[in-house]
Amino acid sequence: MKILIYGVGGVGGYFGGKLAKAGYEVTMIARGKHLEAIRKDGLEIESIDETFTIHPKLATDDLSEVETPDLVILGVKSWQIPQVASEIKSVIGDKTMVLPLQNGADNAEKLLEILPKKNVLAGLCFIISYIEKPGKIKHAAYEPRITFGEIDNVKTERVQEVHQVFENAGISNSIAENIQLEIWKKFLFICTVSGIGGLTRVSIDKIRESDYLYDLMQKTAREMIAVANAKGIPLSEEHFQKTFEIINAQPEGTTASTQRDIMQGKPSELENFNGYIVKEGEKLGIETPANKLIYECLKPMENQARNTSK
Repeated sequence: MKILIYGVGGVGGYFGGKLAKAGYEVTMIARGKHLEAIRKDGLEIESIDETFTIHPKLATDDLSEVETPDLVILGVKSWQIPQVASEIKSVIGDKTMVLPLQNGADNAEKLLEILPKKNVLAGLCFIISYIEKPGKIKHAAYEPRITFGEIDNVKTERVQEVHQVFENAGISNSIAENIQLEIWKKFLFICTVSGIGGLTRVSIDKIRESDYLYDLMQKTAREMIAVANAKGIPLSEEHFQKTFEIINAQPEGTTASTQRDIMQGKPSELENFNGYIVKEGEKLGIETPANKLIYECLKPMENQARNTSK
């Protein structure tokens, strides 16, 4: 199987590295000094389980050099998906599968606005990893896992094939019974902690210590569940309770990647997190005051970050 990894950050770099290590034909789209280092010395993966270096078949920033892949794994941020989808149209074929692994609730929908339905899968992943330096990915915590499936949840032959590829590469993975529910379960957690983390600029354990902020997180999550339910996603009280069990179990010093982007003045996934809930709430006639407060307070910083990065 020919695999294209678009975006060789913590997610794309780790999973792409594991696939290349297993002998699959992996092409990586990277940029700048990271790309230079991969071309020169390969991509090093320092994991909690093992450390290894791989040399992809091709590392490039030019899609015109890329052969038509069987599978594309998107390792970019959710707000980058529309641009990336437009770019990869030139290399995908009738049978190419495009698998998004970003945080966010509507990544597959964004792809469907640009790519044919036959090319799009839906997915998510669990991993804590990042670029430690050009040419090196650090997997710092959490046993990596991918959950994915067809948008209509049919267990097709092609998703079974992808499952086997991940198995062969030693990547823990599962084909979801309801991929939309699985995406929203993760979204419920990550959106609840990310925006408020960006506002307070402290770790999750510090946020938990404030009764006011803990209540605000709960209101944020309740609004997300209301929006999800209106969209036909069966998030429940059980999922709410489980989300806060996870929040309460986060070790000292834990922050979310979107929070870190906000704190570093980088473009973040704010629009795809709290902003998405606010806008979907408006469409569906659901009040989302907690999410709107967080979104509107962070939006000026987000606008500034995007103007600066142009």
